[in-house]
Amino acid sequence: MLAARAVSASMEDPLSALELGQVDEPDVPDGWELVEVKAVSLNHHDVWSLRGIGLPEERLPMIIGCDAAGIDSKGDEVIVHAVLGDPDFPGGELLDPKRTLLSELHPGTLAERVAVPRRNLVPKPPDLSFEEACCLPTAWLTAYRMLFDRSGLTPGQTVLIQGAGGGVASAAIELGRAGGFRVWATSREERKRDYATELGAHAVFESGARLPEKVDVVIETVGKATWGHSLRSLKPGGRIVVAGATSGMDPSAELSRVFFKELEVVGSTMGTLDELARLVSLVDLTGIRPRIDRVLALSDVGEGIRALAEGDVLGKIVIKP
Repeated sequence: MLAARAVSASMEDPLSALELGQVDEPDVPDGWELVEVKAVSLNHHDVWSLRGIGLPEERLPMIIGCDAAGIDSKGDEVIVHAVLGDPDFPGGELLDPKRTLLSELHPGTLAERVAVPRRNLVPKPPDLSFEEACCLPTAWLTAYRMLFDRSGLTPGQTVLIQGAGGGVASAAIELGRAGGFRVWATSREERKRDYATELGAHAVFESGARLPEKVDVVIETVGKATWGHSLRSLKPGGRIVVAGATSGMDPSAELSRVFFKELEVVGSTMGTLDELARLVSLVDLTGIRPRIDRVLALSDVGEGIRALAEGDVLGKIVIKP
């Protein structure tokens, strides 16, 4: 079958670590299911894998890709949950120290077929296309958990979403609006601010701009470029929910501001299988849909990886094997 693999690692040129070619069919252990992949969405995790972050040399070559929607062996349309962890671990699968994602220990989804644990399959609603459904398990699920589990927000409160063009941020705008929050968003690019408005943001601002008032919660996935602004934007007692740092880590955490204002910094990672099922139901019931930047054939996956690495994206990039 055709698949996209990381065969080496390069921080400077992740595309040089990508190989597209024929590979063996997946092994399907007991309790696992073979899924015919109909659509895959790209994530920054795929770029990090090609850079060697989280994917050491001894695991290469590795089929990359976390998200997928497709058809299982019974002919049912399904969405793949990318997190492989023990649901009975105290605190849940996300705290399992052996937790991993598809494409880290087990072959990923950028292939014609993928093997996954049977419990990791969520039914796809008929009104949701494969292209839309494959966008949910990583970026949209991360945004869902940040907003509805980790933020403590209640309807009517204000949330600031940094970096409006990113996959998690754009999902958070749509989900935040659907959840009844007052949604503000930032971006350094005018076209991405316009995009945030189209998604439903109540107000948009240039990155680093002084806001009309302080906010209750900040959704932070950018990192170094926005961290100081996120702290300054919070009300006393406010909370930053952080799930990534695409611009790099900030070595100056401004701890004095954190303790003087009694701010909270809360980490968030992906989401549980149950949360994915609830997210799918929310999307189905409300009619909101992931915005898709472009749809590419698997043979053109390099174009998608390049666009993601360069930040030339509004919404999600979808690959169709």
